[in-house]
Amino acid sequence: MHIPDGYLGPITYGSLWAAMTPIWLYASQQIKKTLRVTQVPLLALSAAFSFVIMMFNIPIPGGTTGHATGATLIALLIGPWPAVIAVSIALAIQALVFGDGGITALGANCFNIAFAETLVGYGVFRLIARKNGEETDPHRKRYLIGAAAGSYAGINLAAFFTAIELGIQPLLHVGDSGRPLYSPFPLQLTIPAIMIEHLVLFGVVEAAVTVMILLYLRKWHADLLRR
Repeated sequence: MHIPDGYLGPITYGSLWAAMTPIWLYASQQIKKTLRVTQVPLLALSAAFSFVIMMFNIPIPGGTTGHATGATLIALLIGPWPAVIAVSIALAIQALVFGDGGITALGANCFNIAFAETLVGYGVFRLIARKNGEETDPHRKRYLIGAAAGSYAGINLAAFFTAIELGIQPLLHVGDSGRPLYSPFPLQLTIPAIMIEHLVLFGVVEAAVTVMILLYLRKWHADLLRR
């Protein structure tokens, strides 16, 4: 899902940079309010985990890649807003140091993966895992089902936003010759090309990775799971 440089025009990437700026500021404020001192090392480890898992990229049509992100899992461990910062840090390091994802497209990649995927994944988890307004015991099946469903929904929403952002470029930016200046693929191509892989493969992988790590943590480090 990493969008490289040259595939989004200034209208799109500029708007998403502008959208992410207040999101980062708000998330930083929430970290100061909600993140315990003992969780600060976990924030750094979460960013490192997201960085590593996103490095396993599989190229897909449209100039992007498919991969697991760990966004929903991180939200379960440290909360959704700290997770936004953790995944954003991972994406920034990938773009600036490894060229994985564009620098101009960093705002778009963070909006899709760090923000939309994280909050929607966590929201779906809460809808399923919580009952009668009470925190769910991580040892219950409802907890794992919610985590899997949230991971699956979150990564597919991020993929859908990526497909939309790429697919609208031929409508926004066309040269004098009538050829697209940035991503040349229309929505009719980007949506099925990106979504089929994520609905069938990457969403399942994301859910499986989330559940397996939660099972491990539940057995050996249950204190890390948010109650």
